[in-house]
Amino acid sequence: MQSDTNSSDSASTRPVLTRRLDRFFLNLADVSAFMGRFFREAVLPPYEFKEIIRQCYEVGYRSLLLISTTGFITGIVFTNQSRPSLSEFGATSWLPSLIAIAVVRALGPLVTALIAAGKVGSSIGAEIGSMNVTEQIDAMEVSGTNPFKFLVVTRVLATTITIPILTMYTTFIALMGAYINVNQNEETSFTTFIQEVFGALTYLDIFSAIIKSTVFGFTIGMVGCYKGYHSSKGTEGVGKAANASVVTAMFLVFIEELLSLQIANAIRGN
Repeated sequence: MQSDTNSSDSASTRPVLTRRLDRFFLNLADVSAFMGRFFREAVLPPYEFKEIIRQCYEVGYRSLLLISTTGFITGIVFTNQSRPSLSEFGATSWLPSLIAIAVVRALGPLVTALIAAGKVGSSIGAEIGSMNVTEQIDAMEVSGTNPFKFLVVTRVLATTITIPILTMYTTFIALMGAYINVNQNEETSFTTFIQEVFGALTYLDIFSAIIKSTVFGFTIGMVGCYKGYHSSKGTEGVGKAANASVVTAMFLVFIEELLSLQIANAIRGN
């Protein structure tokens, strides 16, 4: 009896695992095909330059105020949190260098990507999802317009271009917030602060931050477009597409941050 029970449990478990594996690999194949179509459509004419510029403006406009506020607060908070630890060793003069390394290497790109995933990613997923629900995508195909090129390619290129620019802006705002805090507490001049900031940075730090933020932007745009393009019919599907865009993009951003950190540390070690 015991062997019969175990065999029945394993028999009932096996189909569940099989279905999950099948679903995983089917989704992986869909994502690969979607990305392959993006790269193919991106290099083939006609090119939607006006729509790309408009989408770049939309991405920057939607995120600018929140990124400015968050970046400024991040610089002040990180400075306040770091000061007690350095003051125990009498090394508060190292604050500008510590802040520069932390903000440029990690905080600037990561904060920008997370805010963009919440603001831009959800907006892209909801916008394309609603167009899918109302059959506007089908109408574009009937009218002779390539909806994939007009909707997906332009938005992914816009996020890929704009997120690195926003990252540099966020980094600058965070450093200005840190400078105000350092100036009030240590009375460090602006010239000294800037010299110590750039003295602590290397070309690898700057290039890795730009490349990393470019990958973040591509991921955010791709996830938002994929979730919206494949959303289910109905208003509920639009909400699910927007929510899935945010959650998936943030998860992938953290994974990419971890991988980029390992690669950069390996290069520095050499």
